[in-house]
Amino acid sequence: MSNIISTNTPGKTRNRLTKAVVVSIRELMRQSEQDEKSKDLAAFIILALDAIAETVEKTVAAWEKRNYWLKADRFRLEWLWASQLSREMHSALKSDDWTLVIKTVVEVAQKLHKIQVSDKHRLGTLWVGAWDELLKKG
Repeated sequence: MSNIISTNTPGKTRNRLTKAVVVSIRELMRQSEQDEKSKDLAAFIILALDAIAETVEKTVAAWEKRNYWLKADRFRLEWLWASQLSREMHSALKSDDWTLVIKTVVEVAQKLHKIQVSDKHRLGTLWVGAWDELLKKG
């Protein structure tokens, strides 16, 4: 038997998630009022930021096995904002504080300002049902 090689690496997952967050932020900024779609978009951003933080830990774990401690610590610090902004946005969304939600979304957008996504992307509407998923998660 041959080895099974996974092509779905943490880096590819992180790249896909950051692009999805950028698309979600664009869509959220187009909203004129807060409705169910706005909640789904905000919840998706929170869930995606949590998933990004998980991919960072997977990447760092591989480096730490090889004793690349400095590289791992730098990478963690580079992506530390993802989990922090996720927690901040989650508490703001739970308390229905849309001013703080939008402020946090702007901070996320500033962190991801280099990510380019075409208007004709094929990512779809990943945020549909994210609010219910966030409520189940806690």
